[in-house]
Amino acid sequence: MKLDDFYKILFSNKIISSIIVIIISFIIYRLIKNIIFEKASNGKIKFMISSKSETYLKLVSSIIKYIFIIVTALVVLQINNVNVSGMLAGVGIVSVVLGLAVQDALKDIIRGFSILSDDYFSVGDVIKYNDVEGKVLVIGLKTTKVKSIINQNVVSIANRNIEKVEVVSSQLDIEVPLSYELSKKDAEKVILECVDNINKEDEIEASYKGINKLDSSSINYLIRIRCNPAIKPQIKRDSIGIIVDTLEKYNIEIPYTQIDIHNKKVS
Repeated sequence: MKLDDFYKILFSNKIISSIIVIIISFIIYRLIKNIIFEKASNGKIKFMISSKSETYLKLVSSIIKYIFIIVTALVVLQINNVNVSGMLAGVGIVSVVLGLAVQDALKDIIRGFSILSDDYFSVGDVIKYNDVEGKVLVIGLKTTKVKSIINQNVVSIANRNIEKVEVVSSQLDIEVPLSYELSKKDAEKVILECVDNINKEDEIEASYKGINKLDSSSINYLIRIRCNPAIKPQIKRDSIGIIVDTLEKYNIEIPYTQIDIHNKKVS
């Protein structure tokens, strides 16, 4: 059997031809994706080695995937005698209907590009959405995946909700309540020692900012810490532990609200 005859027999079967097109498309997609990531990691693509490299790479990968899915689907339809040209020509007729059906998806895609162009946040940033505070793992065309810094859960946020997202800063404020009976001079001496002890930890920068509040039962002194937002919960716990240890060293009790009850004796 000649090679041409073999090709004719092979491609005369529409199902086999469709499967071959899908396999070839998948292989080409994987090759292109691997080449892009490999060149980016080797520093051969200038814009991809910036601080936002991972964000751009994830988005480019997502765009390429959707392009291959659409092109492959059109080719398979053409193989199966579906009039793709006529179908594309009729898109204008059904565009209103499709627009209503996929308007949320379109909003997500548009917002996905806005996240990059307007520099809302990047992969690796810590963001807050409603009650979720976490590290950005992936920025896709439709959703942004975030890993919670509290419980490590992965949450998907629709890109159209970008206005509700807050970028978490590296600033962490801790108030240290001390008794009114303790003089300001002695209190600040202890607070400064707390700051020194906190600064002994890695990747932390702590400073004393002064009196922050005159509370009902205490004077609250403010310590400000700068650290990686992704580890703020643990840094906060560690810092509070250091503060308590320092106060215990000087036998200083943390004041708490007390209620005095007076009984009036009726004769």
